[in-house]
Amino acid sequence: MAFAHYLVAVPTEPSILTKAALFSTSSSSSSASPPLSFNKNHSDLTFSSTSLKTKARKLSIFPRFRRIGQKVKAKAKESEVSLAAEAFTNFKHLLLPITDTNPYLSEGTREAAATAAALAKKYGADITVVVIDERQKESLPEHETQMSSIRWHLAEGGFQEFKLLERMGEGSKPTAIIGEVADDLNLDLVVISMEAIHSKHVDANLLAEFIPCPVLLLPL
Repeated sequence: MAFAHYLVAVPTEPSILTKAALFSTSSSSSSASPPLSFNKNHSDLTFSSTSLKTKARKLSIFPRFRRIGQKVKAKAKESEVSLAAEAFTNFKHLLLPITDTNPYLSEGTREAAATAAALAKKYGADITVVVIDERQKESLPEHETQMSSIRWHLAEGGFQEFKLLERMGEGSKPTAIIGEVADDLNLDLVVISMEAIHSKHVDANLLAEFIPCPVLLLPL
């Protein structure tokens, strides 16, 4: 690439140098060549060759700048990833949404409860449980059984105390309620099972729109 730039920078000398080089090559095989003409052209050739090396060295600086720029960009990306990783592990308040209608909790809900308890215990975070149901609490005879199941599974994970919210019979979408609670309480992480999405209780397409913090989706 540097050699190509050099060709553009020197419009006329290359043709002279080429003639001189050709002349000197033919003079080596023929004794009839004038020595004075050869010496003059040879001097020009030496000067131009030195100029070529000097310009090539100057042009070689640009790849160094390019490499430095790439290193700076790489360090910036590493810094962004480091900050994102730190934010994702610096939990102070977790949300555990319960959209399960099973009074004894489904397998996915139990796994979400165990995961939330483990994370909160590891990082010294608080847990808020929000129970969401489109039906009124009064119409659910096994509601207290479900509350006892939630307490038991969190206690199994080492969590005896947590905040409990009940959002029932409001007519709002569960995803919107989760996002509202996460925003109001300034939560750091939402832990939810993919089971809630497969069962159509939570709309995966609306998670990014309504929930202002990271969401941990647990596979089935």
